Amino acid sequence: MGALTLSGCAAGTEKAAAPKGDSKAIITTNGSEPQNPLIPTNTAETGGGKVVTSVFAGLVSYTAKGELENEVAKSIESDDAQNWTVTLEDGWKFSNDEPVTAKSFVDAWNYGALFSNAQGSSYFFDDIAGFSYDADSELTGLKVVDEKTFTVELVAPEADWPLRLGYSAYSPLPEVAFEDMAAFGENPIGNGPYMLKGEGAWEHDVKIDLVTNPAYDGVRKPANGGLSIVFYDSQDAAYADVQGGNLDVLDAIPDAAFETYESDFPERSVNQPAAVFQALNMPYYLEHWSGKEGELRRAAISMSINRDEITDVIFQGTRTPATDFTSPVIDGYSDKLKGADVLEYNKKEAKKLWAEADAIAPYTGTFDIAYNSDGGHQAWVDAVANSIKNTLGIKAVGKAYPTFAAALDDRDAKKLTGATRAGWQADYPSLFNFLAPLYQTGAGSNKEGYSSKEFDRLLKEGAAASSVEEATAKYQEAQEVLLKDLPTLPLWYSNVTGVWAETVDNVVFGWDSVPMYTDITKK
Repeated sequence: MGALTLSGCAAGTEKAAAPKGDSKAIITTNGSEPQNPLIPTNTAETGGGKVVTSVFAGLVSYTAKGELENEVAKSIESDDAQNWTVTLEDGWKFSNDEPVTAKSFVDAWNYGALFSNAQGSSYFFDDIAGFSYDADSELTGLKVVDEKTFTVELVAPEADWPLRLGYSAYSPLPEVAFEDMAAFGENPIGNGPYMLKGEGAWEHDVKIDLVTNPAYDGVRKPANGGLSIVFYDSQDAAYADVQGGNLDVLDAIPDAAFETYESDFPERSVNQPAAVFQALNMPYYLEHWSGKEGELRRAAISMSINRDEITDVIFQGTRTPATDFTSPVIDGYSDKLKGADVLEYNKKEAKKLWAEADAIAPYTGTFDIAYNSDGGHQAWVDAVANSIKNTLGIKAVGKAYPTFAAALDDRDAKKLTGATRAGWQADYPSLFNFLAPLYQTGAGSNKEGYSSKEFDRLLKEGAAASSVEEATAKYQEAQEVLLKDLPTLPLWYSNVTGVWAETVDNVVFGWDSVPMYTDITKK
């Protein structure tokens, strides 16, 4: 195998001239209260993700189109796709003036991977030699060579390993973080384009204020003075604030505005495909939802949901019915997987499968769907519940939680009483990222406890494949296992729908649906 190298910017991603505008102005945008302290390896939801990605810079980052470009890394090289050498660029510092070194990465990754630290993104390091899912174990595959160089030994070859390194879990940490990680998470010190605006910048359940980091000189140089990320109780309130000029950028349109947002914001809106997948999850720990009975019920519920009608009526064409577990914007997406007919509305078959499950153990009670009311989900949840109720003749209702964090807390604590709204916004542009974090045995975001030896095997074979084509074939086989087991019920792919006020220019939404905040300018 020839040398594999990531060096310099990705093709066609030369730095553009900085946009013109008020470089000191603060951009206001919507967000949600982070579930956890802002530690990169324990931030796995969108509310915290917006902040962590803005405050930290990893080895690489992604352009608006999802192309890879070096950030802290000068080069990432390998002769065999298993043993990698990472060389850092000179001059990088954290916002407290501490140098960013090879040790900054190695110590952060070891912390994130250590079993007893219970980090939500620990599984991102399971391909590095020494990782353990059930005991404290140092990542023996990480070695500091000198201040600017470290090596990585993977457990198996992974030709596209650098592709994942733009995810925030791979961020470096300063030495001060390890003195008191909980305190650090409240006021993180990073090396990214932004930093927290001093003590108390994170007003819990209200907002978080970021300002530009003067120590940063990477490829994401801000064209503004900072961000104020406001946590809204509802998308309707956020939409009203953009209309009133009190919010600059909104990255999610409320249901009530789907018919009007383009006329409300002429030439200041977006509706484009994004790497976002929406689904319903059923916990395996609940009665009726495991074993053969659970398999029948999952398929019956899936086939009782009229995805075409809901995406047309409720979402006004801003969603696309799902045919797999990934996203149409990701290379390798497929609408021809074996078993995908279970995602099609089929009232007769749904009733038949539900009756077969009832023959094993009769189902009584109400089928509820947990969702966060601060995210604009009520209309589609009610529509899905009605579709299930009308098809299967059972009671089905939405179960609202006031915030996304509250809904996640019950999922994490295994306190759900029924289904839950689930979704995935890709961490990096890869099929693997839609599959491993959610369905691999023991993965941090596998919150409902799915486990399949066949799926795990196919996933590992895909990761170790010697070509992208071979890897894609394995990942599609793995998805066919998921279509049979249905640990999640794919619903639809989300377009990113956003609007912005007349107060700003240069608003571009990225491949992952997140605005490219550093490019936005204030008029």
